[in-house]
Amino acid sequence: MEINMYIDRYKNVRLNLFKWRYELNFVYKLILALSFACLTGLLAQLRFYIPGTPVPVTGQVFGVILAGVLMGTWGGISQVMYIGIGAAGVPWFAGFNYGIGYIAGPTGGYLVGFILAAFFIGFIVDRYLKSRKFFSMMLLMFFSTFILIYLPGVIYLYIYTGTILGVTELLTMCVLPFIAADFVKAVIAAGIATSITPKASYAKEVDI
Repeated sequence: MEINMYIDRYKNVRLNLFKWRYELNFVYKLILALSFACLTGLLAQLRFYIPGTPVPVTGQVFGVILAGVLMGTWGGISQVMYIGIGAAGVPWFAGFNYGIGYIAGPTGGYLVGFILAAFFIGFIVDRYLKSRKFFSMMLLMFFSTFILIYLPGVIYLYIYTGTILGVTELLTMCVLPFIAADFVKAVIAAGIATSITPKASYAKEVDI
């Protein structure tokens, strides 16, 4: 009975937290979005390169996913702020890089993908109760990672290299080496997101 009491308290806390976030005014949402931009910049420094690819494995994806889950569509705004502030000169891209030159570099497409993924995750989580179950959340993470982040990244890199590299070479260099690690990250992220999102309505869900 005591365990059930603590579980019920936890459920109420997370529901009230998401409801509070949803009802915040513009200024406070902007501040929270900036906080998640800072978190993404911090996680970007957790990186290592796989031999043969110019794209590093970083912790940024976790920041993107958490921004979408915890901030809703404002998670996308946080990634716009992350890229915009980094372009303005704050050294918080991977490897403490910054500036327009970095965005225009080989990883520029992935940065655009961060915005798309955070917006999409936030929209789905805020709008559909069923998306907050583990299996649905896992599918959401897979789609966001492998389609919304990988696809713009590969397309941009194809353009960036002047189409010297074929599609097969790009996939071999910039997708295949990361699949295993990102698969694990997506499953872990789905587990975390499932545990922290309320299963009751806090917004204007369409599948109540």
